[in-house]
This record gives sequence, C-alpha cells and structure tokens, in this order.
Amino acid sequence: GFGEIVLPPVQPGSSIMPGKVNPVMAEMLNQVCYHVIGNDLAVALAAEAGQLELNVMMPMIAFDTLESLTILKNSVRAFTDFCIVGITANVEHCEYLVEHSSGLATALAPYIGYEKAAYLAKKAVRENRTIRELAIEEQILPTAQLEAILDAHAMTSPGIAGKK
Repeated sequence: GFGEIVLPPVQPGSSIMPGKVNPVMAEMLNQVCYHVIGNDLAVALAAEAGQLELNVMMPMIAFDTLESLTILKNSVRAFTDFCIVGITANVEHCEYLVEHSSGLATALAPYIGYEKAAYLAKKAVRENRTIRELAIEEQILPTAQLEAILDAHAMTSPGIAGKK
C-alpha cells in the first residue's frame, strides 16, 4: 500500500523484511470470503439440481449455508478484534503524501487558471518538488492566500479551497 495506516502486529513479521507487519488478519478474511463464495456456488448449483419440487441436495444446501454464516461471523469478529481496533493512521506519512501530490495544483486552478496550474504540476513532478514550494518561489499568489488555498482540510470541505 501507500503506508497510510499501520496494522497491529499479530504474528512475527517477514523473515526477509525485518520490521514488516504481515496483513495476516486481512488475508484470513479474504480466504474466508473466498470459501463463502465457493459455498454460494455449491448452493446455487445444488438448488438447480432439484427435480419435481424435490431437492435431494437440501442437506448440502443447509450445511454450506450454515457453515458460511458461522465462518463469516467468526472471521469478522476476529478481524475486528485483532486488526480493526488496532489500526492507526500514519499521520506524518499521510501529510507527506498530500504535500508532495501534484494534485494540489487543482486547488490553485480557480485562482491562477488551468494552464498555470498544469505548468506547476508538471514542473513539480519533473523537479521532484512540491506545488507549495514552486508557487512560493514563483510568487504565484501572496503566501497567506496560498496557505489558505493549499490547506488540505479546507480542500475536503464543500466549495473552493481558500474562499470564505
């Protein structure tokens, strides 16, 4: 992934990557879901196999349906207890990803126009710099206005970032 979240360690990590936390609980839930999908297919095929309103496959239909309910219930509980409740945000890394995204140029477009915003985005990628750095360096807008526009929290609110 992008490293936005930190999973709780459930078992010893990788033998080839020290410090790595394997997503074993998410993998477990995937496996259970695949099993349930398999059971669903078996139930669907068995339901089609009935003749004359008599389906000799009812024991298997009941077994697979109940098994699916049980393993799904148990796996969701385990996933919640050993993964979900322990997930934390990697705030510092998330802030880095936002700050270094060329997508920030989009917030500037209503103020400086599409062409100039696209120019900044391409230059930021080419020079491995941030939109903020380039906009300040090139004095695109007053710094206070630029800071208000590029505020990530403001961008998640309705309207145009930086407008009151």
